[in-house]
Amino acid sequence: MRVAHKRRAVKAAKSVGASLGLAADEAVVLHRSNKLTLRLLPGDVVARVAPAAHGVAQFELDLAVSLAQAGCPVATPDRRVKPRVHSHDGFDITLWTHYEPVAPQEIPPDEYAQALARLHAGMREVAMPTPHFTDRVASAQQLVADRDRTPELVDADRELLADTLRDMRSAVTGRGAEQLLHGEPHPGNLLATKDGPVFIDFETCCRGPIEFDLAHAPDPVGDHYPGADAELLRQCRILVLAMITTWRWDRDDQLPDGHRLAQEWLTQIRAAL
Repeated sequence: MRVAHKRRAVKAAKSVGASLGLAADEAVVLHRSNKLTLRLLPGDVVARVAPAAHGVAQFELDLAVSLAQAGCPVATPDRRVKPRVHSHDGFDITLWTHYEPVAPQEIPPDEYAQALARLHAGMREVAMPTPHFTDRVASAQQLVADRDRTPELVDADRELLADTLRDMRSAVTGRGAEQLLHGEPHPGNLLATKDGPVFIDFETCCRGPIEFDLAHAPDPVGDHYPGADAELLRQCRILVLAMITTWRWDRDDQLPDGHRLAQEWLTQIRAAL
C-alpha cells in the first residue's frame, strides 16, 4: 500500500474498531505491502486493511474460519466481534486476534514442518474454490513479458526468468497429489506464539502439490516433512525463486531493497540450474 493511502487506511481501521467497541486510539504498523496490517490499541486487535478493489478480504476471512474449525494452526478472526468484512472509505477491513510474540521467533525446522503438515492435513478437509498454483506462475510469466511493468529488467535476466518459469512450471505441473495449500508459508507468515506456531495471511491460498508450499519454507524444513518428494521439492524451489524474483522487478513493488534481493536471487537461480 502506497504511503499516500496509508493515512486514510489507518483512519478507516481506527474508525471501524471504535465503532465496534474496540478502542483504537493508537495504530501500530505491523506490516505494509499490498495491504496494511495494524495493531489497534488499547483494544488490542489486528486490523488488515486492503483496497476494496483487491476483492480478497472475504475469501481470506471465510477460509480462515474454515481452517480454524478444521483444527489448523492458523490465526483466527477476533472473537469479540462477528467475523465479517467492514467496508470504509474505499477499504476492506477485517479484524483478527493479536498473538503476543514469544522468544525465540525463529521456529526450529522440525516444529515448522510439523505445523505445516498439520495445516495441510486440515486443509484436506476444507472444500473451498481456490486458484491453481499455475495461475500464480502465469501471473509471473505475464509480468516478465510486460516490459512496461518491468522496465529495469535487462534482457538477459528477462530471458532467464521467462525460461525458468516456463520450464519449471512444465516440470512441476501434474506431479504429486494436489490439495489446498497456503501458497506462501514463508517465515514471515508463521508466528511463534505461546500456543505454538500459527500461520497467517491466507489470501494466496491455492491448489497444488505440498512441495510448492514447502518451497517457501527454509530448506531444512523439507528434511522434516513426512513424505516430501525431494526432486519435486528441488524443482518447486527453483520455480518459487523465479516467481519472487520476478515480483521484485515490478515497477509497483514496494519491498525495501527489492532490486538488490532480486540480483542475489538471479545468481541463485543460475547456480541451481
